[in-house]
Amino acid sequence: MPHALPPRHSAPRERAHQTLRPSDAVTPKAPGEYRVDAVAVGRRIRSIRKSQGLTLDDVGRRIGRAASQVSVVENGRREPPLALLGTLAEALGCTLSDLLSVEEVDGRTALEIELERVQRGPAFSALRLPALRVGPSLSSETMEVILGLHREIERMHSERSATPEEARRANAELRQIMRAQGNYFEAIEQTAGELLSAVGHTGGPLSQRVTAEIASYLGFSLHYVADVPKSTRSVSDLKNRRIYLPHRVRTERDPRSAPLHALASHVLGHEEPRDYAEFLRQRVEANYLTAALLMPEKASVELLSDEKDARRISVEDFRDAFAVSYETAAHRFTNLATRHLDLPVHFMKVHESGAISKAYENDNVCFPTDSMGAIEGQTSCRHWTSRTVFAVDDRFNPYYQYTDTPTGTFWCTSRVQSSDDGEFSVSVGVPFEHVRWFQGRDTPYRGVSRCPDETCCRRAPDELRGNWAEYAWPTAKPHASVLTALPKGVFPGVDDTEVYEFLEAHAPTQPQE
Repeated sequence: MPHALPPRHSAPRERAHQTLRPSDAVTPKAPGEYRVDAVAVGRRIRSIRKSQGLTLDDVGRRIGRAASQVSVVENGRREPPLALLGTLAEALGCTLSDLLSVEEVDGRTALEIELERVQRGPAFSALRLPALRVGPSLSSETMEVILGLHREIERMHSERSATPEEARRANAELRQIMRAQGNYFEAIEQTAGELLSAVGHTGGPLSQRVTAEIASYLGFSLHYVADVPKSTRSVSDLKNRRIYLPHRVRTERDPRSAPLHALASHVLGHEEPRDYAEFLRQRVEANYLTAALLMPEKASVELLSDEKDARRISVEDFRDAFAVSYETAAHRFTNLATRHLDLPVHFMKVHESGAISKAYENDNVCFPTDSMGAIEGQTSCRHWTSRTVFAVDDRFNPYYQYTDTPTGTFWCTSRVQSSDDGEFSVSVGVPFEHVRWFQGRDTPYRGVSRCPDETCCRRAPDELRGNWAEYAWPTAKPHASVLTALPKGVFPGVDDTEVYEFLEAHAPTQPQE
């Protein structure tokens, strides 16, 4: 259900329904579109086939397919469509429910399923060990030992609570949820539409005046002061219905985003986060609602659909139509592209040092990850658009590039933006087969990335290593987060005492009614 808008001058609301839930990861993205556990179903098919004394050739003849195609399904290498599963069920003399059920498998099959999943996960991949062939020659005892070692590794990771590992794990889990639903959250979109309608905004860029009207509609007043705590973007006084904002806005920040972000948490019914994972979810929800207010769904989809029909989709034009930053437009494009334009996409924000700050994909581009599947903090390939754009002299015009990768060829559009923390590139890309809808598809620039192969860009060429490996001694610039635990406090990184002292100093003499 969508979030109901709070009435004017309402008291703080009870906790609202959470938009991001783990169960969303298995929700069909569209009517008739389902996802199945390919490994579990494949093992189920193999178990039933062998119990009937059938060979791969036998089953292949019954369904009119080659034995190798049946083998691919049994090995879980391909997610079988429901039509093929129905044909297999008929050939094996069972029901579709029998194939999809993984509740009642024998002990051996359960071990095989778990080991297949483990070997395809990020923790195993990070070890760079060759995968074992899970077949009859692999004993159950060996599988139990391997799985036991893997569980111990997972346990050690889980014990590192209140550390950077906790943040990376929570972020990786959140990204899986976002990917499963195409980074589109219908309830928040509807909430944004209702709120804009309530203040009479019918189209065009959202002005600061309308932003203030939204605050007034929700019963809040905006106050711009010079001493907002440095650890915050804004501070909300729920007792007196005030939102305090810095009177000077950083050059890379949109002055409308901070008040909208603060109001978003109220509209969505956020309470004090219980853990870092909930803090991240709330931040994503608030950012999403803020963008949906700045770039309303209906107007955005109409513009993007027209541009797709004309084969000239442009993030720059999308940005200019709503007078937002390039990063906001790029983010918003990922919200709408898959749901409304049927386009798989990826997004990257990369620091000039090469470190990935933010990333999202549902088009199978291969981002670097750590053992827990986290992308943020990893190093982007030197040959990707997100890195090569830093060497471009012309910073006014957009930069486009094709990149050949191990998972296919991708096209990206990228732009560099400055901040107090240095320069960042913001990139949006699609697989080659979808580039026909975009401006910039005729770019002559092309790169080749072999990452995660270390010989691509992570290891210096042999000649350079031979010349300098024994003589180079750089002084690293460590980040504080490398050694420290996650910031303490209800809101990580925020000094609670500083915030309370600030509110005490600015509170009106008489509480507002």
